Amino acid sequence: MNEISPRAEIDPKAKIGDNCKIFPFVYIEGDVEIGDGCIIFPFVSILNGSRIGKKNKIHQGSVIGALPQDFEFHGEKSELIIGDNNIIRENVVINRATHTSGKTVIGNDNFLMEGAHISHDTKVGNACVFGYGTKIAGDCEIGNGVIFSSGVIENAKTRVGEGSMVTAGTTFSKDVPPYVLAGGMPARYQGVNNTMLTHYGIDEKIQKHIANAYRLVFLGQQSVYDSMLQIRDQVPDSPEIQNIISFLGSSKAGIIGKM
Repeated sequence: MNEISPRAEIDPKAKIGDNCKIFPFVYIEGDVEIGDGCIIFPFVSILNGSRIGKKNKIHQGSVIGALPQDFEFHGEKSELIIGDNNIIRENVVINRATHTSGKTVIGNDNFLMEGAHISHDTKVGNACVFGYGTKIAGDCEIGNGVIFSSGVIENAKTRVGEGSMVTAGTTFSKDVPPYVLAGGMPARYQGVNNTMLTHYGIDEKIQKHIANAYRLVFLGQQSVYDSMLQIRDQVPDSPEIQNIISFLGSSKAGIIGKM
């Protein structure tokens, strides 16, 4: 049974699941789907194209499915897809996609702190943390288990690999590979994120292999391509090493700290 305030403004065409709680002064447009068990706090706006899963908590002042801030947007219908068990704190803005063919996607179990902004067509994995005031530009890709400290700015069309952490105040315009600590001005590799790897049960020996792989990438003078060849030749194989090689090989924006 839902608990919906009569002072909430909800389009009758909106689809709302069971056991939801919607506070006063919430605004929900018609082309919206909200799953079971969600809690929507006061002064939240959920706009057309939003598809929200189960057991999400969306706090005061957030705007979900906001129009994309993109000069290529000309009013097309598009979607924002949010998974399950996300916590979206106060004043968060998440834009839907620019074009009908695209989607902005937020996975499961993410925590978006106050003032975070996820822009159009960005894809976010699961169990990520977005610190206070973090801004993610359009067309970005963020893997599982990524942590952004406060005030991070990720520029458009860049990627962050799974299990990485970007330290407070960092702005970056190149890709951050998996399992690393990144920060500084300009953003650079600062070591392996052993805390996250240990949390996910990655063996200490594998962690040393990952560190060796990144020594080849960041501490030598060779190109990223040559580093990949050296990793294949010199570092014992594992799914994590294959993930690193795949990420490096598919980078379009370039890798932080590399020319």
